[in-house]
Amino acid sequence: MRLFDYPRPAVSDITPEGAYLSRRATLAAGLAGGAAWLAGAPRGAWADPLRATPGALSGTGLTPTPFQDATHYNNFYEFGLEKTDPAERSGDFHPRPWTVRVEGLVAKPRTYDIDALLARPLEERLYRMRCVEAWSMVIPWTGFALADLLKEVEPLGSAKYVAFESVLRPAEMPGQDSMLHVLDWPYAEGLRLDEAMHPLTILAVGLYGRTLPNQNGAPVRLVVPWKYGFKGIKSIVRIRLTETRPRTAWNDRAPDEYGFYANVNPAVDHPRWSQATERPIGARGGFFGAARQPTLPFNGYAEQVAGLYAGMDLRRNF
Repeated sequence: MRLFDYPRPAVSDITPEGAYLSRRATLAAGLAGGAAWLAGAPRGAWADPLRATPGALSGTGLTPTPFQDATHYNNFYEFGLEKTDPAERSGDFHPRPWTVRVEGLVAKPRTYDIDALLARPLEERLYRMRCVEAWSMVIPWTGFALADLLKEVEPLGSAKYVAFESVLRPAEMPGQDSMLHVLDWPYAEGLRLDEAMHPLTILAVGLYGRTLPNQNGAPVRLVVPWKYGFKGIKSIVRIRLTETRPRTAWNDRAPDEYGFYANVNPAVDHPRWSQATERPIGARGGFFGAARQPTLPFNGYAEQVAGLYAGMDLRRNF
């Protein structure tokens, strides 16, 4: 695994924190600088701005990861194993047309078109994102509460879990067509129903004020900020409510390393590395240098979500 050779933006390319945090200033700067950014954007990158209101649950006092790092340092194995592969190899992926089917133990199964999802009232949520590989980002997502969607299909009383499935398109996603199958495709993930209904859990359709680029999970992905990033399934095509716990891709691949819950927990190490600290992407100081910072329980969202796991052994249920 290469840890250091991801693209870094020039200082002049990084939006000042104050400009970003002021929504109007960001939009004005985006209009002025959009053409310059697009000239150097990877194939398949996006350009559609989104209208969103600041989310009440958005983080405060957080500095967003530089845009270039957040869109060019990604795990998306459907496009390859290297961090740069998603940006470099997703140009042939087509996020339109697109539908998301919601079914299973619901009274009113529905199929949602991506344009209908984009037309919903959207919020911007500034969330921490912690990868199981001990690096982290802070990303301004645009989306809506997953609970709102689930309420529309009316979960039955027997529903206890929510299963998610990504798209299967090996012709457009070279990692799915590789002889080296890291995972069984399509990618699958799952949450307990109460986790899925929590107000912090969102379906994201954008970041940094625009629709999702291909490398970040276009056109719709899951964001659960208190869990490790691999729980944030990308390019979702199906959501199914079930009575039994669904299979998940990484738990199938290595159950001793990647648990179903995957809550960020600095006290429970990965079998091959410590989870006590993390490396913020975009910061300077090196992997073992001053850039490392302590990992927060539940990624800093313990006050909001710890009650979901009252009485559970979080070492066993990792």
